[in-house]
Amino acid sequence: MSSRVNRRTRRGRGAVLAASLALLTVAGPGTQAAHAGLVDGLLGTTTSVLGGLTAPLLGGSDWAYTAEATSVQDATTAIRADAVWRAGWTGKGVGVALVDTGVVPVEGLTSGNVVDGPDLSFESQSADARHLDSFGHGTHMAGIIAGRDSTSGRGFRGVAPDATLVSVKIGGYDGAVDVSQVIAAVDWAVQHRAEHNLRVLNLSYGTDGQQLYTSDPLAHAVENAWRAGLVVVVSGGNAGSGQERVDNPASDPYVLAVGADDLLGTSAADNDVVPAFSTRGSAARRVDLVAPGQSIASLRNPGSFIDQTYPEAAVDSRYFKGSGTSQAAAVVSGAAALLLQQRPELTPDQVKRLLTSTAVPLRQSDAAGQGAGLLNVLAASRAATPAAVQTYARSTGLGTLEGARGSHHVSDGDAELTGEQDIFGQAWQPSLWAPASAAGTSWAQGTWNGSVWSGSCWCGSSWSGSSWTGAAWTSKSWNGQDWSSTGWNSKSWNGSAWTGRSWTSKSWNGSSWSGTAP
Repeated sequence: MSSRVNRRTRRGRGAVLAASLALLTVAGPGTQAAHAGLVDGLLGTTTSVLGGLTAPLLGGSDWAYTAEATSVQDATTAIRADAVWRAGWTGKGVGVALVDTGVVPVEGLTSGNVVDGPDLSFESQSADARHLDSFGHGTHMAGIIAGRDSTSGRGFRGVAPDATLVSVKIGGYDGAVDVSQVIAAVDWAVQHRAEHNLRVLNLSYGTDGQQLYTSDPLAHAVENAWRAGLVVVVSGGNAGSGQERVDNPASDPYVLAVGADDLLGTSAADNDVVPAFSTRGSAARRVDLVAPGQSIASLRNPGSFIDQTYPEAAVDSRYFKGSGTSQAAAVVSGAAALLLQQRPELTPDQVKRLLTSTAVPLRQSDAAGQGAGLLNVLAASRAATPAAVQTYARSTGLGTLEGARGSHHVSDGDAELTGEQDIFGQAWQPSLWAPASAAGTSWAQGTWNGSVWSGSCWCGSSWSGSSWTGAAWTSKSWNGQDWSSTGWNSKSWNGSAWTGRSWTSKSWNGSSWSGTAP
Protein backbone atom coordinates (compact mmCIF):
# COMPACT_ATOMS: atom_id res chain seq x y z
CA MET A 1 0.00 0.00 0.00
CA SER A 2 1.52 3.24 -1.10
CA SER A 3 1.61 6.19 1.25
CA ARG A 4 2.84 8.57 -1.44
CA VAL A 5 0.96 11.85 -1.48
CA ASN A 6 -0.45 12.72 -4.87
CA ARG A 7 -2.21 16.06 -4.73
CA ARG A 8 -3.62 15.69 -8.23
CA THR A 9 -5.71 12.65 -7.37
CA ARG A 10 -7.94 14.50 -4.97
CA ARG A 11 -9.79 16.79 -7.32
CA GLY A 12 -8.57 15.65 -10.71
CA ARG A 13 -11.13 14.55 -13.26
CA GLY A 14 -11.91 10.88 -12.89
CA ALA A 15 -10.03 10.63 -9.61
CA VAL A 16 -11.03 7.82 -7.28
CA LEU A 17 -12.22 9.58 -4.16
CA ALA A 18 -14.16 8.80 -1.02
CA ALA A 19 -15.41 10.89 1.81
CA SER A 20 -13.33 9.74 4.72
CA LEU A 21 -13.90 10.44 8.35
CA ALA A 22 -12.33 13.90 8.56
CA LEU A 23 -11.39 14.17 9.85
CA LEU A 24 -9.12 11.37 9.66
CA THR A 25 -6.49 13.29 11.23
CA VAL A 26 -3.12 12.75 12.62
CA ALA A 27 -0.67 13.23 15.40
CA GLY A 28 0.09 16.89 15.27
CA PRO A 29 3.45 18.60 14.93
CA GLY A 30 4.68 20.68 17.79
CA THR A 31 5.61 23.80 15.85
CA GLN A 32 3.77 26.28 13.71
CA ALA A 33 6.18 25.65 10.86
CA ALA A 34 5.22 22.02 10.76
CA HIS A 35 1.59 23.03 10.39
CA ALA A 36 2.25 25.29 7.45
CA GLY A 37 1.79 22.55 4.89
CA LEU A 38 -1.70 21.86 6.19
CA VAL A 39 -3.11 25.27 5.41
CA ASP A 40 -4.59 24.30 2.07
CA GLY A 41 -6.37 21.36 3.54
CA LEU A 42 -6.41 17.71 2.75
CA LEU A 43 -2.99 16.85 1.47
CA GLY A 44 -3.80 14.01 -0.88
CA THR A 45 -4.89 10.42 -1.11
CA THR A 46 -3.55 7.01 -0.36
CA THR A 47 -5.42 4.53 -2.52
CA SER A 48 -6.13 0.98 -1.46
CA VAL A 49 -8.34 -1.85 -2.66
CA LEU A 50 -10.40 -4.37 -0.70
CA GLY A 51 -12.69 -6.88 -2.37
CA GLY A 52 -13.02 -4.67 -5.43
CA LEU A 53 -13.79 -1.49 -3.45
CA THR A 54 -11.33 1.29 -4.07
CA ALA A 55 -11.20 4.12 -1.59
CA PRO A 56 -8.59 6.67 -0.59
CA LEU A 57 -7.36 7.67 2.79
CA LEU A 58 -7.83 11.43 2.93
CA GLY A 59 -4.72 12.54 4.77
CA GLY A 60 -6.34 15.50 6.46
CA SER A 61 -3.55 16.47 8.79
CA ASP A 62 -0.74 14.49 10.31
CA TRP A 63 -1.18 11.08 11.95
CA ALA A 64 2.45 10.49 11.03
CA TYR A 65 4.11 13.28 13.02
CA THR A 66 5.85 12.47 16.30
CA ALA A 67 5.13 15.57 18.38
CA GLU A 68 4.72 15.15 22.12
CA ALA A 69 1.39 13.56 22.93
CA THR A 70 -1.44 15.25 24.78
CA SER A 71 -3.10 12.64 26.97
CA VAL A 72 -6.86 12.44 27.30
CA GLN A 73 -6.28 13.20 30.97
CA ASP A 74 -4.60 16.47 29.95
CA ALA A 75 -7.59 17.28 27.75
CA THR A 76 -10.17 16.55 30.48
CA THR A 77 -8.19 18.69 32.93
CA ALA A 78 -7.99 21.57 30.46
CA ILE A 79 -11.75 21.67 29.94
CA ARG A 80 -12.33 21.10 33.71
CA ALA A 81 -14.19 17.83 33.21
CA ASP A 82 -12.32 16.33 36.15
CA ALA A 83 -13.95 18.86 38.46
CA VAL A 84 -17.37 18.02 37.01
CA TRP A 85 -16.73 14.34 37.80
CA ARG A 86 -15.96 15.24 41.40
CA ALA A 87 -19.32 16.99 41.57
CA GLY A 88 -20.92 13.65 40.65
CA TRP A 89 -21.55 14.07 36.91
CA THR A 90 -19.91 11.43 34.69
CA GLY A 91 -22.45 11.07 31.87
CA LYS A 92 -24.18 8.10 33.47
CA GLY A 93 -27.50 7.31 31.83
CA VAL A 94 -26.84 9.50 28.79
CA GLY A 95 -26.49 7.84 25.37
CA VAL A 96 -24.02 9.13 22.78
CA ALA A 97 -24.35 7.93 19.19
CA LEU A 98 -20.92 7.63 17.58
CA VAL A 99 -21.40 7.61 13.79
CA ASP A 100 -17.95 6.49 12.68
CA THR A 101 -15.89 3.45 11.68
CA GLY A 102 -16.96 1.12 14.49
CA VAL A 103 -15.33 0.24 17.80
CA VAL A 104 -13.13 -2.64 18.93
CA PRO A 105 -12.99 -4.00 22.50
CA VAL A 106 -9.61 -2.74 23.62
CA GLU A 107 -9.11 -2.08 27.31
CA GLY A 108 -10.85 1.19 28.10
CA LEU A 109 -13.88 0.20 26.05
CA THR A 110 -14.70 -3.05 27.86
CA SER A 111 -16.35 -1.71 31.00
CA GLY A 112 -19.85 -2.40 29.73
CA ASN A 113 -20.84 1.01 28.38
CA VAL A 114 -20.37 0.35 24.62
CA VAL A 115 -23.32 -0.90 22.58
CA ASP A 116 -23.61 -1.82 18.90
CA GLY A 117 -26.10 -0.04 16.72
CA PRO A 118 -26.41 -1.12 13.07
CA ASP A 119 -23.42 -1.63 10.79
CA LEU A 120 -24.18 0.37 7.64
CA SER A 121 -20.65 0.15 6.27
CA PHE A 122 -19.29 -1.73 3.25
CA GLU A 123 -17.97 -4.32 5.73
CA SER A 124 -21.34 -5.22 7.21
CA GLN A 125 -21.59 -8.40 5.13
CA SER A 126 -18.54 -9.95 6.81
CA ALA A 127 -19.19 -11.67 10.12
CA ASP A 128 -15.51 -11.14 10.94
CA ALA A 129 -15.61 -7.37 10.42
CA ARG A 130 -19.17 -6.41 11.27
CA HIS A 131 -19.28 -3.60 13.85
CA LEU A 132 -15.50 -3.78 14.35
CA ASP A 133 -13.21 -0.85 13.66
CA SER A 134 -10.65 -2.05 11.13
CA PHE A 135 -9.75 1.55 10.31
CA GLY A 136 -8.95 2.80 13.83
CA HIS A 137 -10.73 6.17 13.82
CA GLY A 138 -13.91 5.16 15.66
CA THR A 139 -12.01 3.47 18.49
CA HIS A 140 -9.92 6.63 18.92
CA MET A 141 -13.08 8.77 19.15
CA ALA A 142 -14.82 6.31 21.49
CA GLY A 143 -11.94 6.52 23.95
CA ILE A 144 -12.13 10.31 24.04
CA ILE A 145 -15.90 10.40 24.50
CA ALA A 146 -16.61 7.55 26.92
CA GLY A 147 -13.49 5.48 27.52
CA ARG A 148 -13.19 3.92 30.97
CA ASP A 149 -10.90 1.19 32.21
CA SER A 150 -12.62 -1.86 33.64
CA THR A 151 -9.89 -2.30 36.25
CA SER A 152 -10.01 -0.67 39.68
CA GLY A 153 -8.56 2.79 40.20
CA ARG A 154 -8.80 5.79 37.93
CA GLY A 155 -6.94 4.49 34.89
CA PHE A 156 -7.99 5.76 31.47
CA ARG A 157 -11.13 7.87 31.36
CA GLY A 158 -12.77 9.77 28.55
CA VAL A 159 -14.68 13.00 29.01
CA ALA A 160 -17.94 11.22 29.95
CA PRO A 161 -16.64 7.89 31.29
CA ASP A 162 -20.03 6.55 32.37
CA ALA A 163 -22.04 7.55 29.30
CA THR A 164 -23.44 4.81 27.08
CA LEU A 165 -21.76 4.89 23.69
CA VAL A 166 -23.82 3.50 20.80
CA SER A 167 -21.55 2.71 17.84
CA VAL A 168 -23.17 3.19 14.42
CA LYS A 169 -20.60 1.98 11.91
CA ILE A 170 -20.51 3.64 8.49
CA GLY A 171 -16.81 3.63 7.49
CA GLY A 172 -14.83 0.71 6.07
CA TYR A 173 -11.29 -0.38 6.77
CA ASP A 174 -9.80 2.55 4.85
CA GLY A 175 -12.43 5.07 5.90
CA ALA A 176 -14.51 4.69 2.74
CA VAL A 177 -18.07 5.94 3.14
CA ASP A 178 -20.68 7.55 0.94
CA VAL A 179 -22.79 10.44 2.17
CA SER A 180 -25.95 8.31 1.77
CA GLN A 181 -24.61 6.00 4.48
CA VAL A 182 -24.05 8.95 6.81
CA ILE A 183 -27.57 10.27 6.27
CA ALA A 184 -29.01 6.80 6.90
CA ALA A 185 -27.04 6.57 10.15
CA VAL A 186 -28.26 9.93 11.42
CA ASP A 187 -31.85 9.00 10.59
CA TRP A 188 -31.39 5.69 12.44
CA ALA A 189 -30.16 7.48 15.55
CA VAL A 190 -33.21 9.77 15.53
CA GLN A 191 -35.67 6.90 15.28
CA HIS A 192 -33.89 4.84 17.96
CA ARG A 193 -33.14 7.66 20.38
CA ALA A 194 -35.38 6.16 23.08
CA GLU A 195 -33.07 3.15 23.22
CA HIS A 196 -30.18 3.90 25.59
CA ASN A 197 -31.50 7.46 26.02
CA LEU A 198 -29.62 8.85 23.03
CA ARG A 199 -29.10 12.58 23.64
CA VAL A 200 -25.85 13.30 21.77
CA LEU A 201 -24.69 12.45 18.24
CA ASN A 202 -21.01 12.72 17.38
CA LEU A 203 -20.17 13.13 13.69
CA SER A 204 -16.42 13.51 13.17
CA TYR A 205 -17.02 13.72 9.46
CA GLY A 206 -17.52 16.27 6.75
CA THR A 207 -17.41 16.90 3.02
CA ASP A 208 -16.41 19.88 0.92
CA GLY A 209 -19.88 20.15 -0.58
CA GLN A 210 -20.80 23.74 -1.39
CA GLN A 211 -24.59 23.39 -1.30
CA LEU A 212 -26.42 25.79 1.00
CA TYR A 213 -27.36 24.19 4.30
CA THR A 214 -30.96 25.23 3.70
CA SER A 215 -31.25 22.64 0.92
CA ASP A 216 -28.45 20.12 1.59
CA PRO A 217 -29.78 16.65 2.59
CA LEU A 218 -26.93 15.93 5.03
CA ALA A 219 -27.56 19.23 6.77
CA HIS A 220 -31.27 18.43 6.82
CA ALA A 221 -30.59 15.09 8.50
CA VAL A 222 -28.50 16.57 11.32
CA GLU A 223 -30.95 19.43 11.75
CA ASN A 224 -33.78 16.92 12.12
CA ALA A 225 -31.73 15.12 14.78
CA TRP A 226 -31.23 18.45 16.58
CA ARG A 227 -34.95 19.15 16.60
CA ALA A 228 -35.61 15.63 17.84
CA GLY A 229 -33.58 16.41 20.97
CA LEU A 230 -30.08 15.20 20.04
CA VAL A 231 -27.15 17.54 20.55
CA VAL A 232 -25.35 17.07 17.23
CA VAL A 233 -21.61 17.73 17.47
CA VAL A 234 -19.70 17.93 14.18
CA SER A 235 -16.14 18.57 13.05
CA GLY A 236 -15.53 22.01 11.58
CA GLY A 237 -12.93 20.63 9.18
CA ASN A 238 -9.17 20.44 8.76
CA ALA A 239 -8.64 22.74 5.78
CA GLY A 240 -7.35 25.69 7.79
CA SER A 241 -7.76 29.06 6.15
CA GLY A 242 -7.44 27.47 2.72
CA GLN A 243 -11.14 26.67 2.60
CA GLU A 244 -13.68 29.48 2.62
CA ARG A 245 -16.32 27.61 4.56
CA VAL A 246 -16.55 25.04 7.29
CA ASP A 247 -17.29 21.50 6.18
CA ASN A 248 -20.74 20.12 5.46
CA PRO A 249 -22.73 19.61 7.73
CA ALA A 250 -20.91 21.94 10.14
CA SER A 251 -22.19 24.66 7.82
CA ASP A 252 -25.65 24.21 9.35
CA PRO A 253 -25.82 26.90 12.08
CA TYR A 254 -28.10 24.88 14.34
CA VAL A 255 -25.55 22.18 15.21
CA LEU A 256 -22.39 22.52 17.29
CA ALA A 257 -19.44 23.00 14.93
CA VAL A 258 -16.11 22.41 16.64
CA GLY A 259 -12.58 23.58 15.90
CA ALA A 260 -9.32 22.31 17.37
CA ASP A 261 -7.26 23.78 20.19
CA ASP A 262 -3.56 23.18 20.90
CA LEU A 263 -2.91 23.09 24.66
CA LEU A 264 0.83 23.57 24.09
CA GLY A 265 1.65 21.39 27.07
CA THR A 266 -0.32 23.26 29.75
CA SER A 267 -3.80 22.94 31.25
CA ALA A 268 -4.35 26.72 31.31
CA ALA A 269 -5.72 28.53 28.26
CA ASP A 270 -3.22 31.41 28.50
CA ASN A 271 -0.91 30.13 25.76
CA ASP A 272 -3.34 28.02 23.73
CA VAL A 273 -3.59 28.51 19.98
CA VAL A 274 -5.84 27.22 17.23
CA PRO A 275 -3.69 25.00 14.98
CA ALA A 276 -3.31 26.07 11.36
CA PHE A 277 -5.18 22.97 10.13
CA SER A 278 -8.41 23.87 11.96
CA THR A 279 -10.82 25.35 9.42
CA ARG A 280 -11.57 29.06 9.87
CA GLY A 281 -14.68 29.18 7.71
CA SER A 282 -16.09 32.57 6.74
CA ALA A 283 -17.89 35.45 8.39
CA ALA A 284 -21.16 33.74 7.45
CA ARG A 285 -20.33 30.60 9.47
CA ARG A 286 -17.40 29.80 11.73
CA VAL A 287 -16.96 27.11 14.36
CA ASP A 288 -18.94 27.65 17.55
CA LEU A 289 -16.08 26.85 19.93
CA VAL A 290 -12.84 24.88 20.14
CA ALA A 291 -11.69 21.91 22.22
CA PRO A 292 -8.38 20.04 22.60
CA GLY A 293 -7.57 18.49 19.23
CA GLN A 294 -3.78 18.50 18.91
CA SER A 295 -1.84 15.22 19.26
CA ILE A 296 -4.48 13.61 21.47
CA ALA A 297 -3.35 10.18 22.68
CA SER A 298 -6.49 8.08 22.79
CA LEU A 299 -7.09 4.35 22.50
CA ARG A 300 -5.21 2.48 19.80
CA ASN A 301 -6.49 -0.35 17.65
CA PRO A 302 -3.32 -2.41 17.00
CA GLY A 303 -3.12 -3.57 13.39
CA SER A 304 -5.81 -1.21 12.10
CA PHE A 305 -5.35 0.71 8.86
CA ILE A 306 -4.07 3.90 10.45
CA ASP A 307 -2.00 1.97 12.97
CA GLN A 308 -0.12 0.21 10.18
CA THR A 309 0.01 3.24 7.89
CA TYR A 310 1.31 5.63 10.58
CA PRO A 311 3.40 3.58 13.02
CA GLU A 312 5.12 6.77 14.23
CA ALA A 313 1.84 7.90 15.80
CA ALA A 314 1.72 4.99 18.26
CA VAL A 315 2.49 6.26 21.75
CA ASP A 316 2.94 2.76 23.15
CA SER A 317 1.12 -0.53 22.88
CA ARG A 318 -2.09 1.09 24.07
CA TYR A 319 -2.36 4.65 22.72
CA PHE A 320 -2.19 6.44 19.40
CA LYS A 321 -1.82 10.17 18.66
CA GLY A 322 -4.29 11.97 16.48
CA SER A 323 -4.89 15.63 15.71
CA GLY A 324 -7.87 17.37 14.20
CA THR A 325 -11.38 18.62 14.56
CA SER A 326 -12.46 14.96 14.85
CA GLN A 327 -10.80 14.69 18.25
CA ALA A 328 -12.09 18.11 19.28
CA ALA A 329 -15.66 17.16 18.38
CA ALA A 330 -15.37 14.01 20.49
CA VAL A 331 -14.30 16.10 23.48
CA VAL A 332 -17.36 18.36 23.09
CA SER A 333 -19.68 15.35 22.71
CA GLY A 334 -18.46 14.04 26.06
CA ALA A 335 -18.97 17.46 27.65
CA ALA A 336 -22.54 17.62 26.35
CA ALA A 337 -23.23 14.24 27.97
CA LEU A 338 -22.04 15.58 31.32
CA LEU A 339 -24.44 18.54 31.14
CA LEU A 340 -27.33 16.31 30.10
CA GLN A 341 -26.83 14.01 33.07
CA GLN A 342 -26.80 17.06 35.35
CA ARG A 343 -29.86 18.64 33.70
CA PRO A 344 -31.77 16.09 31.60
CA GLU A 345 -34.38 18.70 30.69
CA LEU A 346 -31.91 20.76 28.64
CA THR A 347 -32.70 21.24 24.96
CA PRO A 348 -29.95 21.09 22.33
CA ASP A 349 -30.23 24.89 21.94
CA GLN A 350 -29.68 25.32 25.68
CA VAL A 351 -26.69 22.97 25.71
CA LYS A 352 -25.16 24.94 22.85
CA ARG A 353 -25.74 28.25 24.63
CA LEU A 354 -24.25 26.94 27.89
CA LEU A 355 -21.11 25.64 26.20
CA THR A 356 -20.52 28.71 24.03
CA SER A 357 -21.40 31.35 26.64
CA THR A 358 -18.93 29.91 29.16
CA ALA A 359 -16.06 29.18 26.73
CA VAL A 360 -12.70 30.84 27.46
CA PRO A 361 -11.41 33.25 24.79
CA LEU A 362 -7.91 32.42 23.55
CA ARG A 363 -5.77 35.55 23.77
CA GLN A 364 -2.94 34.08 21.70
CA SER A 365 -5.06 32.94 18.76
CA ASP A 366 -7.04 34.47 15.93
CA ALA A 367 -10.71 35.20 16.47
CA ALA A 368 -11.77 33.52 13.22
CA GLY A 369 -10.59 30.09 14.31
CA GLN A 370 -11.82 29.90 17.89
CA GLY A 371 -15.49 30.82 17.83
CA ALA A 372 -16.50 31.55 21.42
CA GLY A 373 -13.22 30.10 22.70
CA LEU A 374 -12.06 27.00 24.57
CA LEU A 375 -14.64 24.67 26.08
CA ASN A 376 -14.99 24.94 29.89
CA VAL A 377 -17.56 22.36 30.95
CA LEU A 378 -17.20 23.17 34.66
CA ALA A 379 -18.28 26.77 34.04
CA ALA A 380 -21.13 25.50 31.86
CA SER A 381 -22.29 23.16 34.63
CA ARG A 382 -22.38 26.08 37.09
CA ALA A 383 -24.17 28.53 34.79
CA ALA A 384 -27.89 29.15 35.05
CA THR A 385 -30.09 27.42 32.51
CA PRO A 386 -30.53 29.90 29.65
CA ALA A 387 -33.65 30.61 27.64
CA ALA A 388 -32.21 29.71 24.25
CA VAL A 389 -34.09 29.17 21.00
CA GLN A 390 -32.26 29.33 17.67
CA THR A 391 -34.18 31.00 14.85
CA TYR A 392 -32.07 30.42 11.75
CA ALA A 393 -33.74 29.57 8.46
CA ARG A 394 -34.69 25.90 8.47
CA SER A 395 -33.37 23.38 6.01
CA THR A 396 -35.62 21.69 3.49
CA GLY A 397 -33.42 18.76 2.44
CA LEU A 398 -34.54 19.21 -1.15
CA GLY A 399 -31.05 19.68 -2.56
CA THR A 400 -28.96 17.03 -4.32
CA LEU A 401 -27.14 14.05 -2.89
CA GLU A 402 -24.28 14.77 -5.28
CA GLY A 403 -24.03 18.30 -3.93
CA ALA A 404 -23.72 16.89 -0.42
CA ARG A 405 -20.83 14.67 -1.53
CA GLY A 406 -18.81 17.53 -2.95
CA SER A 407 -15.69 16.12 -4.55
CA HIS A 408 -15.68 12.90 -2.51
CA HIS A 409 -16.84 9.67 -4.13
CA VAL A 410 -16.50 5.96 -3.45
CA SER A 411 -15.57 3.69 -6.35
CA ASP A 412 -15.31 0.01 -7.12
CA GLY A 413 -12.19 0.65 -9.19
CA ASP A 414 -14.10 1.07 -12.43
CA ALA A 415 -17.00 3.34 -11.61
CA GLU A 416 -17.59 6.09 -9.10
CA LEU A 417 -20.84 6.40 -7.21
CA THR A 418 -22.22 9.74 -8.39
CA GLY A 419 -25.53 11.38 -9.00
CA GLU A 420 -28.86 11.00 -7.29
CA GLN A 421 -28.60 7.45 -6.03
CA ASP A 422 -27.52 5.78 -2.82
CA ILE A 423 -25.01 2.93 -2.37
CA PHE A 424 -27.55 0.40 -3.64
CA GLY A 425 -28.29 2.40 -6.77
CA GLN A 426 -31.71 3.35 -5.44
CA ALA A 427 -32.96 6.66 -6.80
CA TRP A 428 -32.71 9.55 -4.35
CA GLN A 429 -36.07 11.28 -4.10
CA PRO A 430 -35.73 14.23 -1.73
CA SER A 431 -39.43 15.10 -1.91
CA LEU A 432 -40.15 11.72 -0.29
CA TRP A 433 -37.13 11.39 1.98
CA ALA A 434 -37.02 14.91 3.49
CA PRO A 435 -40.47 14.86 5.15
CA ALA A 436 -39.96 11.26 6.32
CA SER A 437 -36.63 12.20 7.89
CA ALA A 438 -38.19 15.22 9.58
CA ALA A 439 -41.01 13.04 10.92
CA GLY A 440 -38.64 10.31 12.09
CA THR A 441 -40.14 7.67 9.81
CA SER A 442 -37.47 7.15 7.14
CA TRP A 443 -36.47 3.76 8.65
CA ALA A 444 -38.91 0.84 8.62
CA GLN A 445 -37.77 -2.55 9.98
CA GLY A 446 -34.23 -2.23 8.66
CA THR A 447 -35.25 -0.65 5.35
CA TRP A 448 -34.15 2.85 4.35
CA ASN A 449 -34.69 4.49 0.97
CA GLY A 450 -36.20 1.31 -0.44
CA SER A 451 -33.38 -1.14 0.44
CA VAL A 452 -32.63 -3.38 3.39
CA TRP A 453 -29.64 -1.75 5.12
CA SER A 454 -29.67 -3.19 8.60
CA GLY A 455 -29.38 -6.81 9.68
CA SER A 456 -27.09 -9.74 8.98
CA CYS A 457 -27.23 -9.26 5.23
CA TRP A 458 -28.15 -6.81 2.52
CA CYS A 459 -30.69 -9.34 1.33
CA GLY A 460 -32.35 -8.79 -1.98
CA SER A 461 -29.94 -6.10 -3.08
CA SER A 462 -27.17 -7.12 -5.42
CA TRP A 463 -24.46 -4.59 -6.09
CA SER A 464 -24.03 -6.06 -9.54
CA GLY A 465 -27.58 -4.98 -10.30
CA SER A 466 -26.84 -1.36 -9.59
CA SER A 467 -25.44 0.82 -12.33
CA TRP A 468 -23.23 3.68 -11.20
CA THR A 469 -23.06 6.37 -13.88
CA GLY A 470 -23.46 3.77 -16.58
CA ALA A 471 -20.84 1.33 -15.28
CA ALA A 472 -21.79 -1.88 -13.49
CA TRP A 473 -20.31 -2.66 -10.06
CA THR A 474 -17.73 -5.04 -11.56
CA SER A 475 -20.21 -7.94 -11.42
CA LYS A 476 -19.72 -8.35 -7.68
CA SER A 477 -22.59 -9.12 -5.36
CA TRP A 478 -21.74 -7.79 -1.91
CA ASN A 479 -24.16 -10.22 -0.29
CA GLY A 480 -22.19 -13.11 -1.83
CA GLN A 481 -18.70 -11.69 -1.50
CA ASP A 482 -16.32 -13.67 0.71
CA TRP A 483 -14.71 -10.83 2.64
CA SER A 484 -13.01 -12.93 5.28
CA SER A 485 -10.75 -14.44 2.65
CA THR A 486 -9.29 -11.04 1.86
CA GLY A 487 -6.09 -10.16 3.69
CA TRP A 488 -5.94 -6.64 5.10
CA ASN A 489 -2.37 -5.30 5.14
CA SER A 490 -1.11 -8.87 5.33
CA LYS A 491 -3.39 -9.56 8.30
CA SER A 492 -6.59 -11.57 8.23
CA TRP A 493 -9.14 -10.57 10.84
CA ASN A 494 -10.67 -14.02 10.64
CA GLY A 495 -8.89 -16.29 13.12
CA SER A 496 -6.23 -13.80 14.18
CA ALA A 497 -5.84 -12.83 17.80
CA TRP A 498 -5.29 -9.08 18.19
CA THR A 499 -4.01 -7.81 21.53
CA GLY A 500 -4.66 -11.16 23.10
CA ARG A 501 -8.30 -11.51 22.15
CA SER A 502 -10.01 -13.18 19.24
CA TRP A 503 -12.19 -10.84 17.24
CA THR A 504 -14.15 -13.76 15.81
CA SER A 505 -15.58 -14.43 19.27
CA LYS A 506 -17.22 -10.97 19.24
CA SER A 507 -16.73 -10.80 22.99
CA TRP A 508 -16.47 -7.64 25.07
CA ASN A 509 -14.66 -8.49 28.25
CA GLY A 510 -16.10 -11.99 28.25
CA SER A 511 -19.66 -10.91 27.53
CA SER A 512 -21.58 -10.93 24.30
CA TRP A 513 -21.77 -7.64 22.48
CA SER A 514 -24.92 -5.74 23.15
CA GLY A 515 -27.12 -4.99 20.20
CA THR A 516 -29.98 -2.75 19.31
CA ALA A 517 -32.95 -3.29 17.08
CA PRO A 518 -32.19 -2.64 13.40
